[in-house]
Amino acid sequence: MSEKLNGNLSVSFVLPMFNEEENIARTINTLKSIAGRLAGEYEIVVVDDASIDGSSDLVRRMAEKDGTLKLYRLSENTKFGGAFAEGFSRASKDVIVYMDSDLPVSIEDIEASFPLIREYDIVTGYSKVKKGDTIKRKFMSLVYNLMIQTLFGMNIKDINSGYKIVRREVVQGVRFASRSPFVDVELFVHAAKKNASIKQYPLIFNSREGGKSYIARLPVVIATFSDMIKLRMSLWTGK
Repeated sequence: MSEKLNGNLSVSFVLPMFNEEENIARTINTLKSIAGRLAGEYEIVVVDDASIDGSSDLVRRMAEKDGTLKLYRLSENTKFGGAFAEGFSRASKDVIVYMDSDLPVSIEDIEASFPLIREYDIVTGYSKVKKGDTIKRKFMSLVYNLMIQTLFGMNIKDINSGYKIVRREVVQGVRFASRSPFVDVELFVHAAKKNASIKQYPLIFNSREGGKSYIARLPVVIATFSDMIKLRMSLWTGK
């Protein structure tokens, strides 16, 4: 699918958000500080997954003063996948830079990895440093990745990475069914159908400075495995 992208690209930063009042302003301001070095035009698309803190009001006030910042608020919490899908559908520029709203990557890694999208259809980050997760989270991650490899034949080192760069043409016309973090896998399934090229980029993910992650909540885990089975069944049946 890849053809070399020439000229000055435009970029949509997509930030799914849930209860990130402590982080979101810093993330937005950091992206604004580097956007001009990455692309000629840019927008920052924040999708609030029905936060119950002050996140949405904070971004709304910032957007009232900044035409490049766009806020979309979902009426109910979708356990991440709905916010992810909404952000990708709202993005309007050549390239989508997706990341978690707590800014998990450094400016240096963003600037170093972004040019790779001129040669590849997707650039996806993975951690080159093993962090000290709990035994429970390591076990869950091991089982999850084995299931992804077995059921979908994918060998992505960190398929749920909180940092991806995607050519918008890869997701144009795609209707994401998953409403859980499994939507990351669904992205790669759709990309494979289009013979998209993928570059895995090693980086060091920043530790969260504020707020907390909700990915390991039991309802999210259950929704993730449910979406996994639904997608596998739909691929088998062709529906």
